[in-house]
Parts: sequence; structure tokens; C-alpha cells
Amino acid sequence: MGRSDMAKRKRKDFEIRFYEGLLSKNPNFFHALATLGDAYTRKGFYQEGLEVDRRLVNLKPEDPVARYNFACSLSLMGETEEAFKELKKAILFGYDDFSYILEDPDLENLRKHQKFSAFLNKIKKLK
Repeated sequence: MGRSDMAKRKRKDFEIRFYEGLLSKNPNFFHALATLGDAYTRKGFYQEGLEVDRRLVNLKPEDPVARYNFACSLSLMGETEEAFKELKKAILFGYDDFSYILEDPDLENLRKHQKFSAFLNKIKKLK
């Protein structure tokens, strides 16, 4: 492992500890939760990221980005049926970056879902 890789790992570990500390004092701090969820996912802690994303959706159920990130976490965990439902909710609430949906590595499992292509084609026709 090179120096830059070790520096990145230490920074991510610090970032996770920092946001976990903030949340121990204010467990519903939305921005801190969102950043922590992203850090967990980048670090490969998908289960922890999923739990954070579930909390974010409970705090702001109509937030399209929170729904999108929840769909990503579900996809990473192989829960494609649930991820598909959450992605549809994200789009319903305003998420519209369809080109990113097609390339986001977090949604790779979901893009293999049998209903995904047909659904995305319908949405594109509406736009």
C-alpha cells in the first residue's frame, strides 16, 4: 500500500470517527448523517451505510437524494427489489439525474434487475 493510500485510509477513519462523535451529541444532525453514510460506503462498510441511509429517509421521507442514496445502499447489499422501490420513490420526489443512475457503480446490482430497463425507459419518455 502506497503512502497516498495510507493517508486516504487514515483520513477516512478520522472522518468516520469525527461524524460519529458529532452524532453522539446530536443523533438527528442530517448533514452529519449524510456525510457519515457516504464515508461508510466509500470505506466498504455497506451495512453501516444502509443503516444511516435508513435513518436519513426516516428523518426526511420526501428528500430525493436521501431516497436515492438509500436505493444505492440497498443495491450494494443485494436487496434489489427494495432498491428498485426506493429508486422509484427518489424519482417521484424529484431525483432526475438519469445519466448518473446509468453509471453509478453503487447501482450495478439494481441495473441487472429485470424491471429496471423498462422503468427507466418509461421515465425518460415522460421527461
